Amino acid sequence: MGMNWHVVVDNMPILAKGALLTLELTAGAVAIGVIIGLFMALARLSKRKVVRAGAIAYIDFFRGTPLLVQIFLVYFGIPMLLKWQTMPDNYQYTAGILAMGLNSGAYIAEIFRAGIQSIDRGQTEAARSLGMTQAQALRYVILPQAFKRTIPPLGNEFIALLKDSSLLSIIAIQELFYTGKIIVGRTYQPLPMYLTVALYYLVMTQLIAQWVAYMERRLGKNDLG
Repeated sequence: MGMNWHVVVDNMPILAKGALLTLELTAGAVAIGVIIGLFMALARLSKRKVVRAGAIAYIDFFRGTPLLVQIFLVYFGIPMLLKWQTMPDNYQYTAGILAMGLNSGAYIAEIFRAGIQSIDRGQTEAARSLGMTQAQALRYVILPQAFKRTIPPLGNEFIALLKDSSLLSIIAIQELFYTGKIIVGRTYQPLPMYLTVALYYLVMTQLIAQWVAYMERRLGKNDLG
């Protein structure tokens, strides 16, 4: 069986659509992860043992178990818990984003925690001496500085999650990898198609890495200014 590279050209629009969906799924999951991660980071730093223990349990579970297992837990677990007779239309997309978001939240929580702890305690003391409450000092002084320091690892998390989004093909989400797999099943051209899929992922990750580097440089210039 010879290689037919025309298959790649003919299916380029379909692959591009799959790549766009991959980006959308990843962006949605990271957005959920940022929200969860911030709250979990603050809970992880809480002085209340129960709150801190809950955050640690969440972080350890989602960092210590495979994302594939988490996808199945969300995809099959929610209908069972809610006792659905039938799954809603396009439920797999919601389940996929939620599963990746929950997973991302655990990693982002540790990113935010490290960023917050990297800020000198004198910053908080200075803010308190100006009459700010603990919450105000955190919101207006600590978090803005911590966020700037977390941009590189957040970018790495986005890239890692984008690549891991290929696991969503297991629940028939038509992201980039699943699209490539369908085309392979129809054309029997695995090498050209999977190589093209790999190149799509490479281009997307490189563009994200360049954007993160640009944002890091821009924020660094703003600090100097």
